Amino acid sequence: MTLYVDSSALLKRYIDEHDSALAVDAMTTDPVLVTSRVTEIEVRRNLTRLLDGSPLTDARRHFATDLDTFALVAIDAITCGEAARIAEQTLCRALDAIHLASALRAGSGTSLLTFDHRQAQAARSLGMAVRGA
Repeated sequence: MTLYVDSSALLKRYIDEHDSALAVDAMTTDPVLVTSRVTEIEVRRNLTRLLDGSPLTDARRHFATDLDTFALVAIDAITCGEAARIAEQTLCRALDAIHLASALRAGSGTSLLTFDHRQAQAARSLGMAVRGA
């Protein structure tokens, strides 16, 4: 099985918050992890917003190492076209549409790990399997 990990889920690996253990467990039990290039932007922004000093430096280093183990879906014309279609169909936010389009590009056996309830609702409306939210 393939697990698409969105930013809300991956951030829980570096910030101890509600459902962090659930997110980390899901990521360690799935052999194939996929995310979008947009995840790098979102996670780095949120790490900087939530941490400082050595915890920020450590989290950035850990995130960079972890990101190298993920299959990354490019934000190319195909992904953007699919994201636009998804946004029109579900009226979800633009970044959520990019994540959903990226997850769909990862293949039909892909589950979405997210803790974003609006994104999860949009994913379910598209027939996607959702873990987390």
